[in-house]
Amino acid sequence: MRRPLAVLGPPLALALLLVAGCKPAAHDGRTPAAATAVESPDTVQSADESPSAAPSPSFTGPLFTPTQPVTMNVKGFWSWAYYDHTTDRMYGSTPYTTSDTASMAKAWVAADWLRRQGEQNKQPSSTALAELSRMIRDSETENTFKYHVQNGNLTSIKRMITLCGLTETKGTQNSWSLTQMSARDVARLAKCIGDGRAAGPKWTGWLLNEMRNVHGPGRFGPIEVLPADVQKTTAIKNGWLARDDGQWHIACMAVGDGWSLGIMAHYPSSLGKDYGVKTCREVTKQLLTRH
Repeated sequence: MRRPLAVLGPPLALALLLVAGCKPAAHDGRTPAAATAVESPDTVQSADESPSAAPSPSFTGPLFTPTQPVTMNVKGFWSWAYYDHTTDRMYGSTPYTTSDTASMAKAWVAADWLRRQGEQNKQPSSTALAELSRMIRDSETENTFKYHVQNGNLTSIKRMITLCGLTETKGTQNSWSLTQMSARDVARLAKCIGDGRAAGPKWTGWLLNEMRNVHGPGRFGPIEVLPADVQKTTAIKNGWLARDDGQWHIACMAVGDGWSLGIMAHYPSSLGKDYGVKTCREVTKQLLTRH
């Protein structure tokens, strides 16, 4: 059984940090980089591999094994975090480097606006709900800034940090998409949405349903490799944008029954969107116990 990073000797701990998720600037991407769990339970449950006489046996083992290493040969930055809600344990790569959320932040924009409407005993208009729905399902950007401003602009991001217990996130005035988040803060935000803190008791179910019905170019990453039955109950919101810095910025967020996942990446724009999409997909695939 692998021990937590904290108990390893200084030389080995340093070596692990250099290969975990975010590769140092000198790394040319030609060798695999392993993202190592920073916390691990005393025991790791394994799937029952004994044969079953039932024609369609039900799976009783864990869906994820977050203590196993995640290793990929990719260029640029990538980082992941898995949050086990049942044990309140976070696993993932270090250091906790941040990257752009892009459209992933729309989930918070919608949640913050809906919760505040509920707190004021206001009923959103059918027009507003339709706009929020398109913002989540289709990643429509046209009205996002309008709701972000109504939420208080940068004040809304600061409220997200406080409400959801985020530690690395930083906001930017007059922009929701430039919000900087670490992978573990993404996993925390996903839990915050799933447990009702973000959107409030009245609108959490509505928001999760919208996130479960994301389609089109925004439906990628973890949802693509989850088992079919798990896909139905998993809520997602992703971000993707080629910025003026010459980098594609990819952000993947997923929340399911008792777990949440955050994956962040940025890399040279010449590699295209699918390069980062594959990163989100491959990280999830390596963490899965059940395929």
